[in-house]
Amino acid sequence: MIELQGVHKAFGANRVLRGVDLSLPKGQSMVIIGGSGTGKSVLLKCVLGLVTPDQGRITVDGQDVTKGDRDAFLARFGMLFQGAALFDSMRVWENVAFRLLRGPGRLPKDQARELAIEKLRRVGLKPTVADLFPAELSGGMQKRVGLARAIAASPEIIFFDEPTTGLDPIMSGVINQLIREIVVEMGVTAMTITHDMTSVRAIADRVAMLHDGLIRWTGPVAEMDAAQDAHLQQFIHGRADGPIESVR
Repeated sequence: MIELQGVHKAFGANRVLRGVDLSLPKGQSMVIIGGSGTGKSVLLKCVLGLVTPDQGRITVDGQDVTKGDRDAFLARFGMLFQGAALFDSMRVWENVAFRLLRGPGRLPKDQARELAIEKLRRVGLKPTVADLFPAELSGGMQKRVGLARAIAASPEIIFFDEPTTGLDPIMSGVINQLIREIVVEMGVTAMTITHDMTSVRAIADRVAMLHDGLIRWTGPVAEMDAAQDAHLQQFIHGRADGPIESVR
């Protein structure tokens, strides 16, 4: 579904991606891990076509991400942002139905609200939440609203950017379980960026480690612990000593 071949991206003298090769099969959940500043978010933006690679090729279901109808292309994606990224001035249901109320094929307001409430139920929120504003919700509830928005338009591909950041361990577990259930139920292709190894083990079919602009290791999550790559082992076990230098 998603394929990157020799992708390079630099910002001035900072070479962020240095020849990334990565393939994500349709209907699978891939988690990309790596330290802060390694280019995970840049890679995601390249896939979305928000950042143009300096070199290489990225295709989604065979389509070059830099060509074709941008609106139709982006309509295939859902996105759960790191900080939920809800619109403060809109009620919860309006946030969930944001895409449904705009653009080609938009729904009447009453239908969009009904569908939004259905999606809120799917992520464990009661219909009474629909008319609240984001500021009236806890961080965990806001994250669920963001997840409801991500699935509202029934996308083929969903990106999850640090889905458990800022959440306590119990709520993180709830979000991880919801993500896994939704990916399986909807049959979507999922790509997640996270530092949380608990999330990796909960939601990944495959794992890819990005370090120094390259994919150091990729494979099934079940093979991750036995992999011989020293960078991967240092990262997943949180060791201070190893080939990945830390700032001290």
